[in-house]
Amino acid sequence: MRELEDGYGSPVEREMEYEIAPWEHEVVVGSMRHGRAHDVTFFIRSSSDPGMLVVVSKPFFPPGAFRAPSGAAHPGETLVEGALREAREETGLDIELTRYLVRIRARFTCEGRDPIDWTSHIVEARELDGRLEPIDTVEIAEARWATFAELQGPIRQVLLDSGWDLFRYRVALTDLTVETLEVDA
Repeated sequence: MRELEDGYGSPVEREMEYEIAPWEHEVVVGSMRHGRAHDVTFFIRSSSDPGMLVVVSKPFFPPGAFRAPSGAAHPGETLVEGALREAREETGLDIELTRYLVRIRARFTCEGRDPIDWTSHIVEARELDGRLEPIDTVEIAEARWATFAELQGPIRQVLLDSGWDLFRYRVALTDLTVETLEVDA
């Protein structure tokens, strides 16, 4: 975290708690290989049109569900190294991190199971090079450009209409990030 703050600024910090369904709890637990309890979410802006940003959809998402790409640092990687690698794998783009926007310390609870403490690091980035096309097609079904209006309108509504608690978390994360971007713009 120190590397992110030293290189890209101090983030807005929030704590959130979400009750999640048992199947969603299993999804989070399944992603916690090597003690992972974090993600780096990147709001990648187009170099030619900063009003456009990258969104991704995973194979198990309902139709029309997209969100900002995210990933984790592997053991031995810094958060910055992990973010650059994950962005390339999920989007096909080489990026440059520009700002550390938000750090969310989340707690996911689920009836009768141990709570999961999770940290989301949200960064702003700019595309440098590459073609918008996922390299890791097992994890990412589609990557595309979207406007902030799409992200906060129809994409947001699809996520909320899904009824998935983790999508409610992603909507709150996105809302806070967009608010932070507008304040700083």
